[in-house]
Amino acid sequence: MKKSVSQSIYHYNAKVVQVYDGDTITVDIDLGLKTMIKGEKLRLHRINAPEVKGHFKSKGFQSRDFLRTIVDQKMIVIETIKDRKEKYGRYLAEVWILFGKKYINVNDLMVEKGFAVFKTY
Repeated sequence: MKKSVSQSIYHYNAKVVQVYDGDTITVDIDLGLKTMIKGEKLRLHRINAPEVKGHFKSKGFQSRDFLRTIVDQKMIVIETIKDRKEKYGRYLAEVWILFGKKYINVNDLMVEKGFAVFKTY
């Protein structure tokens, strides 16, 4: 269920300002034309990571910490799912980061490294 970058009009540059857990980040989004949205919470689309509370919190902290090493305070590209928010009001997004000369899908990477699982909502 891997994702490849598409030519969608819903791609934005963003800076990650906080990583809450393994599938939730807060970003400042550059919408272009000198327009920014600050502090937008995003849910990584198609995946589910352990929570940082409850029975699996140690795995949740590991997942969060791995995601932090990859994206925290870094520039990313987000691909949003048009007009779609999940039940907690976060926009669903594919997250891409440039490694060398290639964009890597962070959502897929979280699953590949064992810090999340694919999930259909």
